[in-house]
Amino acid sequence: MKRIFLIGYMGAGKTTVGRIMSDRLGLSFIDMDHYIEGRFHKTVEKLFSEKGENAFRDIERRMLHEVAMFEDVLVSTGGGVPCFYDNMAFMNEVGTTVYLKVSVNELTNRLEACKNVRPVLQGRHGEVLKTFITDSLKKRESFYSKAKVIFNAEIMMTELDILKISDALIETLESKEAKEKYWINSSAEKYGNEE
Repeated sequence: MKRIFLIGYMGAGKTTVGRIMSDRLGLSFIDMDHYIEGRFHKTVEKLFSEKGENAFRDIERRMLHEVAMFEDVLVSTGGGVPCFYDNMAFMNEVGTTVYLKVSVNELTNRLEACKNVRPVLQGRHGEVLKTFITDSLKKRESFYSKAKVIFNAEIMMTELDILKISDALIETLESKEAKEKYWINSSAEKYGNEE
C-alpha cells in the first residue's frame, strides 16, 4: 500500500508531476483542490472567501484525513496544507511526503504566466509578485522542509523536462523505499538474533 503526498508552493508542479507519476506507478491521483471542490460543489476560492481562512483550513485538514484513508494513492496537496494543524506530521506518519522545491525566481516566472487563474496573485506582477512569493515561502519553508524527500523541481520548461523529473523522482522514491525495507529487515534480523 502506497500513499505519496506531493507538497510545495503553488506553481511547483505538484499536479503536473503527480499525474504522470501516478500513471507510471499505477496509483490513483488526487488533486486536493479538485477533491475539495467536488465534495463542496464550490471553487476553492469561493469556499475561502465565503468561510474565511480558518474554516477553509479546517476543511482542508478534514479532506486530507479523508484522502489519506485511500490506498495506493498519490495526492497533490494545496500549497498551504502542510502549514496548518498537524498536517505535515500526519502526512509523514501515513505516507511519504515529497517537497517539490523550486527557487523564488523560477516560481515567479511560472506564476507570472498563470496569475490570471490564481486569484491570490491577481494584481501582482514583477517585483511585487516576487516579494509576495519570497515572503510566503519564508513562512512555509520550515513546514515544507519536514518532508521525507526534498526534490529539486527547478527545470520544468518542456514536456521532456517534466517526464525526466517524474522518472527521477520515481527512482528516488523506489531507492528510498528499498533502503527503508533493508533497514527494517536488518533491524528485525538484529533483534531476532538477540532473542
